Amino acid sequence: MTNKTCVMCGAPITEKNVIGINQKLLGRKIVNFYCMNCLADYLEVSVEDLMERIEEFKNGGCKLFE
Repeated sequence: MTNKTCVMCGAPITEKNVIGINQKLLGRKIVNFYCMNCLADYLEVSVEDLMERIEEFKNGGCKLFE
């Protein structure tokens, strides 16, 4: 995995789930990633909403998540 940084705030993105939720919601071939806070702002949802979605995707067996 290459080092990724948030396109908005520059924070390092190291968690597989954060990368996974970016790819799941924005497309697998994206090149610009967002940290959880900036992704929530960008999508106009809460971080808690994103965390719930990650759990749903994990429970559904999506390979993008741990």
